[in-house]
Amino acid sequence: MVRTYLILALGVVSLSFAAIFIRLADAPPLVIAAYRLSLAALLISPVAWIRSGPELRRLIRNNLAMTLLSGAFLALHFVLWISSLSYTTVASSVVLVTTSPIFVAIASHFLFHEKLSRHAILGIVICLVGAVLIGYGDWRIGSKPLLGDMLAFFGTLSVVGYLLIGRRLRQNTDLLSYSCLVYSSAALFLLLAVFTLNYRLFGYSATTYLMFVLLALLPQILGHLSINWALGFVPATLVAIAVLGEPVGATALAFVILNESPTFTQIGGSILILSGVFVAFRRSKAQLLA
Repeated sequence: MVRTYLILALGVVSLSFAAIFIRLADAPPLVIAAYRLSLAALLISPVAWIRSGPELRRLIRNNLAMTLLSGAFLALHFVLWISSLSYTTVASSVVLVTTSPIFVAIASHFLFHEKLSRHAILGIVICLVGAVLIGYGDWRIGSKPLLGDMLAFFGTLSVVGYLLIGRRLRQNTDLLSYSCLVYSSAALFLLLAVFTLNYRLFGYSATTYLMFVLLALLPQILGHLSINWALGFVPATLVAIAVLGEPVGATALAFVILNESPTFTQIGGSILILSGVFVAFRRSKAQLLA
């Protein structure tokens, strides 16, 4: 059990570095997203095909369309979220993305007729108040931070589609097989967009390429897979609460590495959002496949 908690903590810390690596990469958001997913797919695909070749073929044969759609949602999520970091602070962007379980709960209520508990409704209200506070505070600073908040918000909505599809497909598919196909399809969409819009994939600095590799290794592979692996050994509620450490860690890292200090409204809104997610999911199962 100690090993499980250590791996869960390692996953949260790895996720916390994502925004920092993105900020340090001197490349367009679409190119950053394409490298992140492409390298991750290249790294895990050989392992997935060796370990779960028959299951991968079954998934391609029976659920190819849904897998491609899930990859499209994931690609859109990363483009929007990475773009948001060009306009707003790490604290605002990462905290807003953390609200994705809230929107999964709302979507599940309308699509799958799942009942929202009183705790979930209260948590949703608290999160909305926190989001409004962050948006208001950033609007007072200028239009750019507010644009970043909106991009992060729409990035959150796009990842909801990925989570809902993954929730269905993962019921009879192992994590490695699903991740392999979704990462690969997302990378395909992103590379097509890069070539269509005439972005360049080469000619960046060594530091930028290092950030691409670190993004694929730490947050994308180690972070996401560690958290999803932990779901098999500890309650989903505990994992959901642990993931709330990501925006805290990202904000602290941004302060130390990027010299970026959040405003009082960002801090207040972030506390409300994290509290809202905690209230909503402390007695329910969370959807954590991102």
